[in-house]
Amino acid sequence: MKKEEIVRKGYDEIALKFKEFRNIFDNLQELEHLATLLPEKAKVLDVGCGIGIPVARFFVDYGFSVTGIDISERMVELAKQNVPKAEFFQYDMNELVFPDNAFYCITAVYSLFHVPREKHFSILKSFHRMLKQEGILFFCVGHLGGDDTDEFLGEEMFWSNYPPERTLSLVKEAEFEILFDEVLDRGDELQYWVFARKK
Repeated sequence: MKKEEIVRKGYDEIALKFKEFRNIFDNLQELEHLATLLPEKAKVLDVGCGIGIPVARFFVDYGFSVTGIDISERMVELAKQNVPKAEFFQYDMNELVFPDNAFYCITAVYSLFHVPREKHFSILKSFHRMLKQEGILFFCVGHLGGDDTDEFLGEEMFWSNYPPERTLSLVKEAEFEILFDEVLDRGDELQYWVFARKK
């Protein structure tokens, strides 16, 4: 089975119980910092939006214009219910067709690592294309390299990561300026977090 299909199927199955799990991760500090980097009413793309909580809801509450995409149809349905002021679509992040320079910010929180790592660079280039000049990218991946398929909330799930130093080099190669990068502990899990600006 295609790795992305494992992810889509898994999240369709766990959608209803995902909110409780997601709430253990507190990214409020990072999101508030991100909001200070954006102009008023900025257009934000939330890649791997899940059920729309907390990222899409946070940005809507801040007055930003939010579009969310997720590979899981069920997650998108719940996001529409949870954050009715945002727009949500079922898309694979490998195949995003938004126009050039469409967004001032793109977030990929707990999502990029569900795509095979050999595709990460092409996705980063796609993010660069869709961002406005000086636009901000905020994302995380795992802090260890490798591919893994394991159980997640009772369903099969797939993860794929490069080590942080390799991810950092890809972000730079995709023509981003690094604003911040660090391994952070959120919800008793270590992830590699990056803020970057389109050059």
